Amino acid sequence: MRVVLLGPPGAGKGTQAQIIAGRFGVPAISTGDIFRANVSGQTELGQQAKTYMDAGDLVPDEITVAMVKDRLAEPDAKAGFLLDGFPRTIAQAEQLRESLTELGHQLDCVLELVVDEDELVRRLSGRRMLVDGEMVQRDDDKPETVRHRLQVYREQTAPLSGFYETEGLLARIDAIGEVDEVTARALAACGAPEPGQPAAG
Repeated sequence: MRVVLLGPPGAGKGTQAQIIAGRFGVPAISTGDIFRANVSGQTELGQQAKTYMDAGDLVPDEITVAMVKDRLAEPDAKAGFLLDGFPRTIAQAEQLRESLTELGHQLDCVLELVVDEDELVRRLSGRRMLVDGEMVQRDDDKPETVRHRLQVYREQTAPLSGFYETEGLLARIDAIGEVDEVTARALAACGAPEPGQPAAG
């Protein structure tokens, strides 16, 4: 099973990625993990990416895509994978399709976690962390900052859902509810068997 997971900040992608990947028996792959592995491993791509990151610049698509392609070519991803956090743009989606074609694969399903914006703001602005014995709110979790992050997501990443819809791959999932309820909807949308039955693909 080869799955891409889409959704705005606060939709629960990280949690669902691990559960769904576990159910399918494939690795959950996030771009953050890929970047960290390449930078800490001092790979050629990692060193190139670090140059941009240290300067506070976005890492160019060609470097990000090359890292993802290398990761998807590793043995544990041969039978499938779940991508969380990539692609972020239509250009990256097109490059991902080309990379998978070169590897002899294609996507099976693209899941989009859908949550009302007010609920996302409530979830994210409700987060607190412990600092010097006090629970404080992170600057990037303040309501006005959260709404800006959601606007950036809509502008840059939301067009992906239209792209994958035209490809016939998109399934929109209501991501409000208990974690296991959301998981059940996601698995059903991807045609997963009931628990205890072997996964196809």
